[in-house]
Amino acid sequence: MSDPTGARYRDLRTEEKLAVLLAEERELDLGSFDLDDAWAVGSWLRATALDRGLGVAVAVSFGEQRVFHAATPGSGAVNDAWLDRKFRVVRHFAHATLTVRTQYEAGGSTFDEAAALDPRRYQAAGGGFPLVVRGNLIGAVGVSGLEMHDDHALVVEALRAHLAQGGRRATTGD
Repeated sequence: MSDPTGARYRDLRTEEKLAVLLAEERELDLGSFDLDDAWAVGSWLRATALDRGLGVAVAVSFGEQRVFHAATPGSGAVNDAWLDRKFRVVRHFAHATLTVRTQYEAGGSTFDEAAALDPRRYQAAGGGFPLVVRGNLIGAVGVSGLEMHDDHALVVEALRAHLAQGGRRATTGD
């Protein structure tokens, strides 16, 4: 069963969706994010997935290093492969995978048609989100196993929960 919060993205026109996604990325520019934060966000995602009965794989990476990884019942190795493909897109474009997908759609194309990247290695399906600290891409957090909008919504929910529990947001003027 997918978390229905992804419906808020599915119901938007392309231009509106892109504006919402870019606003989320700005909102979730963090003041700091270290290994303890990676553990906290990853653990929150796993616990929430278990509570909701969601079969997902969860990962957090710093650059090329995977610093957190977990899976819940119902997920499989295919979800790990999807996370790898999503994280490559995040690293390449420095945007969430759903943002990248929506940017291509806003331009009248699709990621698969126009990105000129091997779809076996890169996939702009929702669920990969950039970890940005004070404007600098440091890694990614991702979920795979739900419908792509639900994957994305769960990651955003996790990062917002982390901020609400004391994670630091980047401040302007630093």
